[in-house]
Amino acid sequence: MTRRHFLRRAFAGALPLLIVSCASIAPPREHATTPPGAAATRTFHDTVELGGRLSVRYQSSQKEEAVHGSFVWAQTPTRTTVTLLSPLGQTMAVIDVNPEVATLRQAGKMERTAADVDALTAEALGWPLPVAGLREWLQGFAVDRTGRRFIATPAVDEVVTHDGWRIRYVNWQDAPLVAQYRPKRIDLARFTEQAGDVSIRIIIDTWQAR
Repeated sequence: MTRRHFLRRAFAGALPLLIVSCASIAPPREHATTPPGAAATRTFHDTVELGGRLSVRYQSSQKEEAVHGSFVWAQTPTRTTVTLLSPLGQTMAVIDVNPEVATLRQAGKMERTAADVDALTAEALGWPLPVAGLREWLQGFAVDRTGRRFIATPAVDEVVTHDGWRIRYVNWQDAPLVAQYRPKRIDLARFTEQAGDVSIRIIIDTWQAR
């Protein structure tokens, strides 16, 4: 089976797990972008687990390619693990990041390691999965192209990050306060030399954090 066919079938389903720990981020008012009337403080969780769906469009050998699937995202203060699942629920790829090294394991292939997780995923998958940035982006935080702290809300829902990704927070989970809304659908877009115009749609179905 070619890598293209492998990737098209590589994902499905996500499983919620139990997690611990959280921290609060309260950026200075002059360094954060928030809507009028919204609270400037929003909770950031160091330890969180998310499950959802992933859709990717990119270019390979001057052809349009598409990947659709599911993922489980597990995050602690010092570690990130992204699990990609097959349509039958089999683990097809695992990306594991700690302060020392990033590791990517795929079924039937040799383990890959690198210091830069984003470079590692681009090389192994054929398209960039910005794992480093997603630690914050999945919770509605980012650093914009000017270096300012960005906090997404339904009123302020788009940013271009310091490393060139355009992020749109399209839909939100139900929550009692606007400043505490959690992202439901996130669209990412960026041009890359390796994969041309890349667009990634992430839909978060399950969320557990402390």
